[in-house]
Amino acid sequence: MEEQNTYLPARYLTIAMDIATRIVRGEYREGQKFFGRSTLAGKYNVSPETIRRALTLLQEIDIVQVVPGVGVIVKSQKAAEVFLAEYGQRKVLREMQERLHYLLRRRDKINAEIEKLMNELLDYTFKMAGSLQRIEEIKVLPSSLLVGKTLAEVEFRRKMGATVLSIYRDGEEILSPQANTVIQATDILIVLAPPEIKEQVFKLVNNTTAQVP
Repeated sequence: MEEQNTYLPARYLTIAMDIATRIVRGEYREGQKFFGRSTLAGKYNVSPETIRRALTLLQEIDIVQVVPGVGVIVKSQKAAEVFLAEYGQRKVLREMQERLHYLLRRRDKINAEIEKLMNELLDYTFKMAGSLQRIEEIKVLPSSLLVGKTLAEVEFRRKMGATVLSIYRDGEEILSPQANTVIQATDILIVLAPPEIKEQVFKLVNNTTAQVP
């Protein structure tokens, strides 16, 4: 779920904007006196201090004039329009900044999750590497008992679960050799086999003392 924007303007600022909006709408006209501080505090259900801050803001930018013992007098509708316009622009800018900050936080979170997943994938890959088949190159020595025998006779797959992918011979490669392909001295066998039987495959290919089963 996407994070919610938790920004809320200060209460006194909200009140100042409401008063300025009423002035722009003509509810409060220039030169008109409207509620005193106590009445405004009751109207907006806030403390007198909050009203004081709101009126101070409006007076500083010449929207109203606070006259002690008299009340609040509307001074300039134009100033109220400028205030609302400027506040609207600042609000848009602030919302854009907050959206950018949110996206940056979200990006950092996603990057952290990606990094974590990549590390888990690497760990899993390393753990699985030991059980995956590997490609080995095995050169057939002239003294090998396999010289002159066909791949079918040797039965790499049945005996060890290995597969001869190709054979390099005299600078050429025999891809996917047939079962009746005869093994020759100095052939280089490209064998796909589980790593745990690597030594057994090497021993089978270049065994010079025992008969091939």
